[in-house]
Amino acid sequence: MTALSAAVQAPERAAPAITPDRPPRGLDARLADVAARMDDRLTLAALAVDVRLPDVGPVDLVDVVRAPDQVPPPSVGLYPTPVAAVLQRAHRRLERDGWCAGATVDEDGRRCLYGALRAEATSPAELDAALAVLLETIRWHAPDAQSVPDFNDRWAGPRTPLRVLEQAADLAHARSL
Repeated sequence: MTALSAAVQAPERAAPAITPDRPPRGLDARLADVAARMDDRLTLAALAVDVRLPDVGPVDLVDVVRAPDQVPPPSVGLYPTPVAAVLQRAHRRLERDGWCAGATVDEDGRRCLYGALRAEATSPAELDAALAVLLETIRWHAPDAQSVPDFNDRWAGPRTPLRVLEQAADLAHARSL
């Protein structure tokens, strides 16, 4: 058995016993003991690493990491309730075609929240119900929002509008709408 392995396998020092003639030690003294023991263990661990690691040159990650060229999106089914499904389809449309602010549909085919809902709703009643749930969800995040387009145009990027649309779909599903 080498000196290093004997040192690694050595039992830890026992804490001094508390006896009636010896009162318990204070917190600072106990912390100092723990710090000393940890220093010993870290020194031994550093020695073990220095001894065991071979000299390895740089590793080219191209040889190690392989990833598929394209990852298909997760296949998540639509909610079975009609309003929740409209909100979920609008969310997918915005992810696929893009989100915009300041217009219902821009020249590149990107849509705002209202434009995506209008494109996905199958009837005016379905659109109205989806807009009502979406506006309720929006008001949790921005109580001063006057409308869905007002909330949509406040953002420079799609992250928050998409998150709110997803939360509205979850809310509609929870209410069986």
